Amino acid sequence: MSRKSILSFIKKIDRKIFTTSELSAISGKSSSVVVQALNFLRKQGVVIKIYKGIWAEVTDTPVNPYVVLPFLFPKNRAYVSFISALHIYGIIEQIPQVITVASTTHTKTITTKVGTFSVHKITPSFFDGFDWYNKKGKFLIAEPEKAFVDCLYLSGYKKKQFGHFPELHFPKTFSFSIVDKWIKRIPNSRIKSYVWEKIKKIKQEI
Repeated sequence: MSRKSILSFIKKIDRKIFTTSELSAISGKSSSVVVQALNFLRKQGVVIKIYKGIWAEVTDTPVNPYVVLPFLFPKNRAYVSFISALHIYGIIEQIPQVITVASTTHTKTITTKVGTFSVHKITPSFFDGFDWYNKKGKFLIAEPEKAFVDCLYLSGYKKKQFGHFPELHFPKTFSFSIVDKWIKRIPNSRIKSYVWEKIKKIKQEI
């Protein structure tokens, strides 16, 4: 596959991030042929390989790691939550070293060219309370209250890093009544009791 033809197929996708399978489907070429062409472009500095089967064009604007998330989970939904979401909402100032993600898949760490994703399993009945960023963004994110409860939910499973926060800055729009509603939806009674106690202590401190 020529440099010109592979670039024309990339332009047809009309987005910065694309996959090997997309190019294979558009071009009618096998994945191995497409990867060979992409590796040639990578050596020329035209594209970068973000992760297995995920690529991006090199432009003046760096790849936003958050928008990579849907490509990492093409068959399962995953949303930004926990510490990362709280930082995005300005509730905590400290910048997380990894992007924390909720999913119904197994807990794991995914290291990519543009960032590291720490994926944590949420029980399916509690996998809710998220939407597209700014209602029309390119990745899913928990509502502020749900992200907060998600942190406490995980800390109940002995994940201590999610139960201790730096200074919290709750905006006026943050609703503890919504927090209470989410706590009531926690399916595990032991974890639910643990989260209630954590919330009581946090409310006393703010």
